[in-house]
Amino acid sequence: MDWDKLRIFHAVADAGSLTHAGDKLNLSQSAVSRQIRALEESLDSTLFHRHARGLILTEQGELLFDATSAMSKRLDAAAARIRDSEEEVFGVLRVTTTFGFGTLWLAPRLPKLYEQYPDLNIDLMLEERVLDLPMREADVAIRMKEPSQADLVRKRLMTVQMQLYATQEYLDTRGGMPASLEDIEHHRLICQTPAAPQVGASAAMVRHLMTYNPGSLLTVNNYFGVLQGVLHHLGIGVLPDYVTHGLPNVVPILPDIESADVPVYLAYPEELRHSKRVAAFRDFVQDEIIEQRKQLKLLGKL
Repeated sequence: MDWDKLRIFHAVADAGSLTHAGDKLNLSQSAVSRQIRALEESLDSTLFHRHARGLILTEQGELLFDATSAMSKRLDAAAARIRDSEEEVFGVLRVTTTFGFGTLWLAPRLPKLYEQYPDLNIDLMLEERVLDLPMREADVAIRMKEPSQADLVRKRLMTVQMQLYATQEYLDTRGGMPASLEDIEHHRLICQTPAAPQVGASAAMVRHLMTYNPGSLLTVNNYFGVLQGVLHHLGIGVLPDYVTHGLPNVVPILPDIESADVPVYLAYPEELRHSKRVAAFRDFVQDEIIEQRKQLKLLGKL
């Protein structure tokens, strides 16, 4: 098959329109249409259903689009490796992690990374779904469990635990600090929605807390929302321990009550092992974790 025709087909399938694909490729609509017709003739197959609202892939078109998508990701990976042969750290690095970790731990620290590498551009993809790193849906992942995909370089970064937190202002309105879990019946519990994607340790802790019949309940589908509820004095929140560092008005509640350990891993494809962008990001994250541990150790001595 003609590589140029495949490139044009991929652009049309991705855009869903001859006109939009032509704009992206700097070609006229008629030129794009001729290339698609020629490709369909060479394959003796119809690749698109054509209607007033645009183009929809046929079954044969879906098969070809899957192939060209995989080719495109592999070419992007090759281009990235070629660029990484330079000494400078620059270009786009696609990082995926959970919404909670990305918004509450990683994003606030990124100014330091940009200060060190001003030509590096981070594309931060926050979602609970585990992206396929070998298929280059992302370059680097930070996840709350060890990745199961093959051909990945992985490093355990730290361990997280879920604990209970509230503001002192909230506690003052409720007669002070709870003495035991039995006192939870006099408080509002703020936690992740049971149906929301979350680590098993967090879900197990919430199930345990619910057996003590909280007086009121606020559920949110991510930890950012749980933290906002705590900061606005709505109740006692179930939060990862990394969230509350640097928030002096948030205090731990019943510190002996905590979830099982949750391991945090950084992973990237084997083919990016020598990437300078990946190495810069990996070292930055590790340095930030070391700095955080030093601060916590110092606070423990005060």
